[in-house]
Amino acid sequence: MKKIYILLPAFVLLLNAAPLFAQDGDLLSLLDDEETTDYTTATFKTTRIVNGHSVENVGEGVLDFKISHRFAPLRNGIYDMIGLDDATIRLGLDYGITDRLMVGLGRNSLEKIVDGFAKYKILRQSTGKRSIPLTISYMAGMEIKTVNFKDPERDNKFSDRLYFAHQVLIGRKFSERLSFQVMPTLVHRNLTTTPDDKNDVFSIGAAGRIKLSRRITINGEYYFVPDGQVATPYANCLAIGFEIETGGHVFQLHFTNSPYMNYTGFITQTTEDWFFENSEGKMMSGVRFGFNISRVFTLKKPKGLE
Repeated sequence: MKKIYILLPAFVLLLNAAPLFAQDGDLLSLLDDEETTDYTTATFKTTRIVNGHSVENVGEGVLDFKISHRFAPLRNGIYDMIGLDDATIRLGLDYGITDRLMVGLGRNSLEKIVDGFAKYKILRQSTGKRSIPLTISYMAGMEIKTVNFKDPERDNKFSDRLYFAHQVLIGRKFSERLSFQVMPTLVHRNLTTTPDDKNDVFSIGAAGRIKLSRRITINGEYYFVPDGQVATPYANCLAIGFEIETGGHVFQLHFTNSPYMNYTGFITQTTEDWFFENSEGKMMSGVRFGFNISRVFTLKKPKGLE
């Protein structure tokens, strides 16, 4: 009997607690049923595909140091190490003000161009409570050509050195292996090569990424310029290459037909196609080897980790 009296209070407590467990179960089921928003990440591995921007931004407080090289055409052969003896370089710094807004500054050795930009992520691809099928960003850039004017006797103005670019980046990550992006782009040139060249040049770009393994992808981009805008000889810019992630660094090794790494340059001043006939009717190639190296530094700790 003593054992019964001892167990009776425990039995009463279990009976009273049963509804509480049921309520907790109902609360957990409600939490499970509550839909959340999952944002897509890593549509592209870095903020650049090859020459142009991707929809990606660096994170808030992150500094991205970029080193880019473009070499001479491969057709020159072993005499100049398939183009490696002749190189142009761009050094750039990109910084994330917020997770959606980033700015950047760079210096190009070709034509001694200083470029700057701001990029804002308007929409982010997501699923769940808020389903958005695309990521959309807007990029505005400015370039200053600091090389000496070709004709010093001309009435040269500082404004003649200025060039501008506006670009809408529309991207989608279809799967872990496949991403695609289109880029309507407007380039404005205060000074053109000839009076027949348009100051405003519209182009449409397309880019893609195929993931081969956890750390290796194939990237490609193409910029098409409709006829009637650039009177001087030009070619549409095409670039294809590999991207290799090694922890803190991302290496992009690629082939392109443009020596330029600024928007005005690779959209309106690329002069040789991947394959073309010269004045003597001989088939030639304008392909060049190049690479980008990206190294990120976290200057500001993410919120919650300070």
